Amino acid sequence: MSDGTGLNALVTGGGRGIGAAIAAALTREGVHVTILGRTEAALKACVAGGKAAAYVIADVTDAAGFEKALAKIAADGTIDILINNAGTALSAPFLKTGNADFQRMLDIHLLGPVTATRALLPGMKARKFGRIVNIASTAALKGYPYTSAYAAAKHGLFGLTRSLAMELAGTGVTVNAVCPGFTDTDMAEASIETIVAKTGRTPDAARAELIKTNPLGRMIAPEEVADAVCFLARRESGAITGSAITVAGGEV
Repeated sequence: MSDGTGLNALVTGGGRGIGAAIAAALTREGVHVTILGRTEAALKACVAGGKAAAYVIADVTDAAGFEKALAKIAADGTIDILINNAGTALSAPFLKTGNADFQRMLDIHLLGPVTATRALLPGMKARKFGRIVNIASTAALKGYPYTSAYAAAKHGLFGLTRSLAMELAGTGVTVNAVCPGFTDTDMAEASIETIVAKTGRTPDAARAELIKTNPLGRMIAPEEVADAVCFLARRESGAITGSAITVAGGEV
C-alpha cells in the first residue's frame, strides 16, 4: 500500500498463517487492523506482537455468533477494508466426501464471506469507499484431485467476487480475489500430514507432491500473498475490481 493511515480493516482468520501475514502487512502501512478468529491465544499473540490493533473472537461457521460479532464491529467503528481469509482444507476422494463435508466447506469459504460482506457493505457504500478482498485459491480457478468440496466452495467464492464487483461498480467499493498456490502455513502442514497418513509417503515426498505444480519449485510465503492483498486494498486501486491475482509462481 502507499499509505493506509486513517483506514480500518477486518481480517477474518487473522490469528495465523496468511491472515496473520496480511494483518501485519496492513498494520505496517498504517491501517488500524482488527483480526477475527476462534483461538484467543493466537489472536492475543498477534496483537501483542504488533501485527494487529485489536481482536474479536468468532467462528465464521456459527452464523448467529458471527453476525453478532460483525454487528458490534460495525457499530463500534468504520471498516474500510474487509479481508475474507478464514479457511481450512479438506482432502478426500469424491465418493468419500459427504454432503456434510460439502456444507462445511461452503459454510467456511463461501457463506462466511457472504455474511461478513452483507454486514459491512452498507457502511462502505454510504461512505463511497471500500475494499473487499476474498482469499480464494488456485483451486478457485482450476480443479485438483481429492479436493472437490474445497474447490467447489472456492469456485463459488470467486463467482461471488465477480458478481459483486459488477453490482458495486461505480460505488467506490471494489471486490477482488487473491488466489494463492500451496502456501507455507499450518494448513499446508496439515495437508502434508494427511498425505503421509493416507499414502505412507515420507513428509518430504508429500511436500514435493504439493509443490510439483509450482514452476518455482517451492511453496508460496504468506508474506507474498499479503503483498498482493495490500496492493488491492490501496486507495489508489479503485480501477481494479472483479479480478483474481494469482500468487502461485506461474501455476494456472
